[in-house]
Amino acid sequence: MKIIDIKVLRGPNYWSVRRPKLIQMKLDLETLEERPTNKIPGFLNRLKTLLPGMYEHRCSEGVEGGFYSRVEEGTWIGHVIEHIALELQTLAGMDCGFGRTRSTGENGVYFVIFDYMEEDAGVYTAKASVKIAEALIEGRDYDLENDIMRLREIREDTRLGPSTSCIVEEAARRGIPFIRLNKHSLVQLGHGHKQKRIRATIASTTSSIAVDIAGDKEETKNLLEQAEVPIPNGTIIQSMEELQDAIDKVGFPLVIKPINGNHGKGATTNIINRTQALKALEGAQKYSRHVIVEKFITGFDFRVLVIDYKFICAALRTPASVTGDGKQNIQQLIDELNKDPRRGYGHEKVLTQIKVDDFTWKMLNDNGYTLETVPAENEIVSLKPTANLSTGGTSADVTDEVHPANIFMCERIARIIGLDICGIDIMAENLKTPLLENGGAVLEVNAAPGFRMHIDPSEGLPRNVAEPVVDMLYPKGSNGRVPIIAVTGTNGKTTTTRLIAHIAKIAGKKPGYTTSDGVYIQNQLMMKGDCTGPVSAQFVLKDPTVDFAVLECARGGILKAGLAFRHCDVAVVTNVAADHIGLGGINSVEQMAQVKAVVAETVFPHGYAILNADDERVFKMKKTLDCNVALFSMDEKNTHILKHCAKGGLAAVYENGFISLLKGTWKIRVMAAKDIPLTFEGKATHNIQNILPSVMATYLYRDITIADIRQGLLSFIPSTDQTPGRLNFFNFKNFTFLADFAHNPHGLKLLCDFISKLDYSHKIGIISGTGDRRDEDIMELGEISANYFDEIIIRCDQNLRGREAEEIINLLKEGIHKSNPNLPTLIIQNEDEALEYAYSNAPAGSLVTIMCDVVARALDKIKELKEKEEKSLKSLMAN
Repeated sequence: MKIIDIKVLRGPNYWSVRRPKLIQMKLDLETLEERPTNKIPGFLNRLKTLLPGMYEHRCSEGVEGGFYSRVEEGTWIGHVIEHIALELQTLAGMDCGFGRTRSTGENGVYFVIFDYMEEDAGVYTAKASVKIAEALIEGRDYDLENDIMRLREIREDTRLGPSTSCIVEEAARRGIPFIRLNKHSLVQLGHGHKQKRIRATIASTTSSIAVDIAGDKEETKNLLEQAEVPIPNGTIIQSMEELQDAIDKVGFPLVIKPINGNHGKGATTNIINRTQALKALEGAQKYSRHVIVEKFITGFDFRVLVIDYKFICAALRTPASVTGDGKQNIQQLIDELNKDPRRGYGHEKVLTQIKVDDFTWKMLNDNGYTLETVPAENEIVSLKPTANLSTGGTSADVTDEVHPANIFMCERIARIIGLDICGIDIMAENLKTPLLENGGAVLEVNAAPGFRMHIDPSEGLPRNVAEPVVDMLYPKGSNGRVPIIAVTGTNGKTTTTRLIAHIAKIAGKKPGYTTSDGVYIQNQLMMKGDCTGPVSAQFVLKDPTVDFAVLECARGGILKAGLAFRHCDVAVVTNVAADHIGLGGINSVEQMAQVKAVVAETVFPHGYAILNADDERVFKMKKTLDCNVALFSMDEKNTHILKHCAKGGLAAVYENGFISLLKGTWKIRVMAAKDIPLTFEGKATHNIQNILPSVMATYLYRDITIADIRQGLLSFIPSTDQTPGRLNFFNFKNFTFLADFAHNPHGLKLLCDFISKLDYSHKIGIISGTGDRRDEDIMELGEISANYFDEIIIRCDQNLRGREAEEIINLLKEGIHKSNPNLPTLIIQNEDEALEYAYSNAPAGSLVTIMCDVVARALDKIKELKEKEEKSLKSLMAN
């Protein structure tokens, strides 16, 4: 068997709207298609031995051991690989439980679908699961532990840290969307102009000056000392010569640490002689030339967390250590400690396993110990210089023990430094009494303090410290969202998207929108090309100037990566017709309708899905939706419209020549269709179909008025600027060019219906077929064209998409011949040459219609020909 491709789905998708994070692996079983599991000797026993935890997989049987029963009865290897992928991730500390295995429509080729927590881990899992299945089939040994460890490493390298993660999770619980902006900890909360950013526990509201001060220990000490905050006596040095003066001034025991260090790097504590001091200075200067020498304060290590200048919680931190029993050596004691089920790899559990590193060796060497040393009974051997949980330390919540005077002091310190998210390190016997009374001192003030010790203490009450952060960024009632209107369907998506965005702009909004020809921010083109996928949508949602998003969502993006948003306020489904059938595992128009329905299924319960009541496949989507529904139709007497409005529903209809809104039994006439430029005096019926959902979508917003909608409809002029590739007319001296993006039978039929209403003496069609479409779809393009044009020129797209030019041409000719065998037909494969020929040979009074492939290129060529004609005319006039 072989993997054909692996796709990472990151948003609502064809397989699941509610499980956006899925791996889709296309797998060819090859000869294994003929060998289900019950025909592979010993397969089940080997599977049980290697992965005994799969007993818990219920599968379709619905009981424990259900999956094993399916294997025993006989199931296909793709199904087995799905379950291996889920179990492998679970063993690596990533609980995953959703999977599907479905045929692609090709014999022996399947989509294996499973959820993931970290996408890099998901991709690794897909590949590893196939290797595991191959080993089980062949009866080979397999090193499962290697995969599990590698997955843990990938997870720790790529996941958000516990501090960032808890803020993101708290935001998500409140319905605030988020976008991860890099592979590290930079995250955007909210969309558009309502966005805030966090990086670890630094927020976009955090003062950069305060962060700079907190990173400079000398500056911090100076400010705190001036404010009469108790700090250890100390000084700053930069050479060995100054060390003795510092020792004389401060006195042993000492702490020596770099001035701008963090996480305990380069710090040495409890220094009691000059030899230790010299060694500590050398270690500190690896991180900073300037070094702090200060009094070592005895007591316990506390961290106090202040958010939005309010005391939140406090924790007692203890560095990693072992307690001797007089029998086991230090390494054995560490191993015993690491058996604690609460300890895991990285951040996967409450506590982290203790690893022996350079810090450990240094601390042991300072005491004359090695890993083979057997400590005396009850002797505590410290293994790390700092109490970080990530190095095996522990924490205990002491929030309820903090004296009011210490709370006041810590809140005051946060304001002195200017940090709205502030971690304050205190050394004291306790926090129950004021520091001024118990001799404690403030050691450091930290920007980006870690939250793990508070959200998952090894002792005491966990504290939801993410809540006050999100409260600070988004006061109660705010969800950080901008309105999102998502538009999908087979044809009309781009015009509908552009018209909605135009009306929104007329109403004073600052829209960002995506289309098949580019991404626009307030009508400024930012990205060129087909921008109907999730990357383009995120571009809009990440833009800090956008307050209204209109997103065209095409089939390709949904199938390749899913949607860029979990929820939208309004979804428009224009229609569903035969296009792209046979691609991406979608083999019927019914399946295509399911793809388009994904967009409608993301609508909030309070939002609206706007469905085409004239298209039965679109109307049927209503059954699966958990939101309000509005309809549109070219016939106000449409049965669906009548029933819907009888129940008080909303609809947009074309009636008696008017674009009208129906609210139950009430009717609001927006304006006459013939007065709307986009309809070309009412002749462009397909654009009336695009106007109806656009009017409804904007009407649903209270701050967009009927007057705004009317003004928008009147000012939306069909042109290469506002509607590139959609009914673009170019008037030459003796004939007219019409450029349109019609690229499938449904779209071409709508275009030709419009052309049939135009008064031209001769109509020429420059047509092409798209190589990755079905034979019958390409032939139908020829059939339709032959029914409407007096002459046809067949050209070829620049990208033939897997076919030979001759094959596409022959299919088009076959379709033309079927409708009109005597129709004059010319083959000019190059688009530019085809346009040049039409320019030179079109009869007077004719209309030349070109089906554009790459819209911008075709429009540029026509403009070039227009300039050529104008120069020629000027030359003639000059002579």
